[in-house]
Amino acid sequence: QGCNPLAETGRSKLQNQRAVLNQQILKAVRMRAGAENLLRATTNNKVREQVLLELSFVNSDLQILKEELEGLNISVEVYQNTEETFSIPLVPLGLKETKEVDFTLPLKDFILEHYSEDGSEYEDEIADLMDLRQACRTPSRDEAGIEMLMSYFLQLGYVENRFFPPTRHMGVLFTWYDSFTGVPVCQQNLLLEKASVLFNIGALYTQIGTRCNRQTQTGLENAVDAFQRAAGVLSYLKETFTHTPSYDMSPAMLNVLVKMMLAQARECVFEQMGLPGIRNEFFTLVKMTQEVAKVGEVYMLVNTAMNQEPVKENIPYSWSKLAQIKSDHYKALAHYFIATILCDHELQSGDDEDQQEKAFSQLYDYVPEGVMVLTVLKDKVQRKQLGKAHLRKAIVYHEEALRVCGLCKKLRNIDVLQEVLTAAHKRSLLKYAQQETEDDFLSLIQAPNILPKTEHKIETIAPQFSKVKVKDFFHRLGPLTVFSAKQRWTAPRTIRIDHEAGNLGFSLKGGSPVQIYCLDPLCSAASLGLKEGDFIVSVGGEDCKWLGVNEVLEKLKSVGEQPMEMAVISCQDTTASMHSKSATYSVGMQKTYSLICLAMEEDKIDQTKKAPLKLPFLSWGTKNRQKAASTLCLPSAVAGSSPIKKKLSPFTLLNSESSLY
Repeated sequence: QGCNPLAETGRSKLQNQRAVLNQQILKAVRMRAGAENLLRATTNNKVREQVLLELSFVNSDLQILKEELEGLNISVEVYQNTEETFSIPLVPLGLKETKEVDFTLPLKDFILEHYSEDGSEYEDEIADLMDLRQACRTPSRDEAGIEMLMSYFLQLGYVENRFFPPTRHMGVLFTWYDSFTGVPVCQQNLLLEKASVLFNIGALYTQIGTRCNRQTQTGLENAVDAFQRAAGVLSYLKETFTHTPSYDMSPAMLNVLVKMMLAQARECVFEQMGLPGIRNEFFTLVKMTQEVAKVGEVYMLVNTAMNQEPVKENIPYSWSKLAQIKSDHYKALAHYFIATILCDHELQSGDDEDQQEKAFSQLYDYVPEGVMVLTVLKDKVQRKQLGKAHLRKAIVYHEEALRVCGLCKKLRNIDVLQEVLTAAHKRSLLKYAQQETEDDFLSLIQAPNILPKTEHKIETIAPQFSKVKVKDFFHRLGPLTVFSAKQRWTAPRTIRIDHEAGNLGFSLKGGSPVQIYCLDPLCSAASLGLKEGDFIVSVGGEDCKWLGVNEVLEKLKSVGEQPMEMAVISCQDTTASMHSKSATYSVGMQKTYSLICLAMEEDKIDQTKKAPLKLPFLSWGTKNRQKAASTLCLPSAVAGSSPIKKKLSPFTLLNSESSLY
């Protein structure tokens, strides 16, 4: 079960505000589209002036709504741990919002048409699927919420293979709102649903990571794990679902989000190292210097990636500035730590000179000309001069971080961020003030750049779907390897079996369901229409799709000399031109809905390739749909491929080349 959507928690309020903003953005986008169409259509100058004025108002409204949505994305304090902390806030992702989907009629129709079963008998299963989807809109912020989202994602794999053939649309419209722009994306493609659920799994991991208590060792370990898993899910989404029609799931955006999550994991690792306290000891400070320099470097790379096209237009401005602030802040800490080494640790007679020289020389990517590391360590004046140079550079970085924070309206309202930056700045100023100042005019040494280095490997953790046990809701339809949307079957035929001198006239083979094998063409069953290769689906009125050969034989022989009725089905030939990559190369191509007016358009088929022939359809109209119990869509059988069964799984389409178009 999901969380109560009406609960007055800070997180639920944010999601409700996000949903309202999404609707307002949709309305404004539609108004803009209508105004632009009118502008293109009219030649009346007075009308054009009025439309241009209206467009300016609509564009202003859209900009305001976008800024409000950005404000929700930077409302990081809601997601942080409730304990009193003195740490820079971490950034979570907001969950994508969606509209309700009614699977009832399309699935019942498909069950009747494709599987020749009464769709009303599967109302409970359809209701379970819809309840699970509804619960996934408000998942709890813990492992139970992750498991529920993963369960729905895996269930979609079963649903896709059972009900979504590659040659036609099912009439189920999925609508998801972009997490950053609020613009809706509507498609009749189940891959949009699967990709959006994956995004929400990654987003929920980020919310779990920001919620961890960063004042404890366990909390920081959990935060590191959560951000690595979030990066793994988003990376899997980028590699598996290409050409997604939503900005927040574009490869460029996902690449930036993966980098941001790994940077936050790296930040938590540094906090974990400093949690017991940083000892003012030479080799400890050397290690911490390189670790914190690594944090500053990864945040610099994140900020650079956020300012590249096309991500720059859609990423929240405050996120980019926060990455810049963190980069400057942690670089300043690295210079402060080196300054502490130089100012507080003079080389003593009992110290290992070679070890200190080796460790200190590894801190720099280059050493200034005329500077010898061992000489600096031994000479008190040179140590102090180089230490003060590092302190000056630390102060410059601190001041830059405070300046950028003050310029960003969203960030300067986060009190704990201001407090951390100010405290670090004051600490560097105090350290600098404690040093002698008479030789400042003679000091021409520039602090060299620090070489980042880490002993802790941070990498993505791929989603572990195999650990989530899911039972196919539509298990009763039969084994998925046989009873799938890609296979076409005849309606069940009833065959009356009379035992002829104890002989059935055929053998059985295969697993579940069993097949007719070695059929005697002269037996009574053959004369009644039994064919070689038929599948037995019931015996004596009892379903046997999941029974093996021995179990079916026992049922057939249990009646003795009495005649027995069994139901069999035959596989129909499917089109030879059917592609396995149904999402990318489906017959007639998939239909994508416009982001503005939600109008359906047919994608263009590549003219350089020979397009497969469309199957003729018989579709009843809307009025008949309301009157009838089912809507028939009967593609004609086309002679083609042999009825060889390919083993299917819920993950048939989860390959690196799958596409949402």
